[in-house]
Amino acid sequence: MAFEGMLEDPVVQKYLHELVGPKGMPVAAAPPDGEVTDEELAERLDLELNDVRRALFILYENDLATYRRVRDEDSGWLTYLWTFRYENIPSNLHDEMERLHEALEERREYERDNEFYLCEVDSIRFEFGEAMDFGFECPECGSPLEAMGNDEMLEAIDERLENLESELGIA
Repeated sequence: MAFEGMLEDPVVQKYLHELVGPKGMPVAAAPPDGEVTDEELAERLDLELNDVRRALFILYENDLATYRRVRDEDSGWLTYLWTFRYENIPSNLHDEMERLHEALEERREYERDNEFYLCEVDSIRFEFGEAMDFGFECPECGSPLEAMGNDEMLEAIDERLENLESELGIA
C-alpha cells in the first residue's frame, strides 16, 4: 500500500482522526490502492454506510480523496468510485501549521495588549474593562477580582511560535 509508511506517523494519525473522528478513522486508516465504492469499504471494514460516506466526504473536502461517477446503463443508478490521495497530507499539514502560527500570533497580541483580572474562587478571567464594569467583583460569586499576570502564557505562546517557525522555516 502506497500510504503505509505515512499512516504510521503519529502526527498524520492525529490529523486524520481530527478530520474524520473516531467513526471515520477506520476508513482513513485503511485506504485501499485504486478505486473503491463506499459500499465496498463499508462491507470490508464492517461499518455503517453513512459513517463511511461521511468520512469519504470529509476526506474529499480536504483534498485527500477524489471520486468519479459511473452511471449504470440499465438502472440509471450512479456509483461513486473513490480514490485516496494521501500525497496531499504533507501540504495540508503545512497549511494547518501556518493557520496555527497566525492564530498564535493573534493570541500573543491579545495577551500583550490586555490586562486581566481573575476570580480565584470560580477561576474566571476578565479583561480590565469587564472587571471595571463589575466593580472588580466576580459576577458569579461576588468575590474580589485580583490582577492576573499572564507572563507564563506569553512565554508558552512564544515557545510554541518559535517551534512552529522552526518547522515552517520562518526566519
